[in-house]
Amino acid sequence: MKKICVVGSLSYDLVMKVPRRPQKGETIIGSSFNTFVGGKGNNQALAAGRSGASVYMIGKVGKDSFGDQIEAKLKESLVDTKFLYRDDSLGTGIADILVDADGDNSISIAPQANSRLSPADIEQAEEAIKQCSYMLLQLEIPMQTVLHAAKMGKKLGLTVVLNPAPAPENGKLSDELLGFLDIIIPNQTEAELLTGVKVVDIASALEAAKHLQAKGLKQVIITMGEMGALLVNDASVAHMTPAFEVEVHDTTAAGDAFCGALLSALAEEKEMEEALKYACAAGALATCRLGAEPSLPQKAQIKALVESREPCPSN
Repeated sequence: MKKICVVGSLSYDLVMKVPRRPQKGETIIGSSFNTFVGGKGNNQALAAGRSGASVYMIGKVGKDSFGDQIEAKLKESLVDTKFLYRDDSLGTGIADILVDADGDNSISIAPQANSRLSPADIEQAEEAIKQCSYMLLQLEIPMQTVLHAAKMGKKLGLTVVLNPAPAPENGKLSDELLGFLDIIIPNQTEAELLTGVKVVDIASALEAAKHLQAKGLKQVIITMGEMGALLVNDASVAHMTPAFEVEVHDTTAAGDAFCGALLSALAEEKEMEEALKYACAAGALATCRLGAEPSLPQKAQIKALVESREPCPSN
């Protein structure tokens, strides 16, 4: 199997279930509170590792118990943490997550050590990157570091994949960064921010994908929740992969599960359409449990859902 390097954020998640998300100035009483390891980079590395891939995680945490727990979880999922750096002065990143009765969430992030992941750190990890065929990036670390990693990945011949989350508020990604990407995977909201096209159905998703391709991107995958995922490839051929029906409890990390599982399937040299089905199953399973890390499925669970044997984990 080919190897994957995930370059991105790691955080400790504080998750509260609430009947609905509060309005400005309002206090809501929650029904439960839990803590989990998280961060988009961490989630995607865990998802890829649990899906069967050989994964390096390149990121930064604090020298604290939160960082210890994150590293332990990565190792449990057989993710290589040689280049998981520790910052002496800033603590591990924190995410405050509210999950409403419908399973939808709102997230606030304090980046902490994530803000110190630097181009120099990427250079130091070159020996690991050279061993990989795929690089998976997000936008919860400094943009200059994302750019440097993408540039190195392209120089070394990797397939460079960006999950543009969170999307820049101005909707702009530099032409330089876009030039280093092979695949971009936004969700509906991110696609709208990046293109100005409100994505509500397949037709509007196709329009948004074509806008992104006009910027030079070869393959665009737009994840669309309960509708599934739309791929527009480098030949401008569109393919829609339907979602799997499951009982939704919490959508946190569903997109991360999708990205990690997709890269894992591609690393196994599955064809893109088969990999998309596998990724959609992983994303669906991630909505069946509360919290990011506990919801990220194992390979056997994904395979079972693809084969329609077990819709949701039993525990």
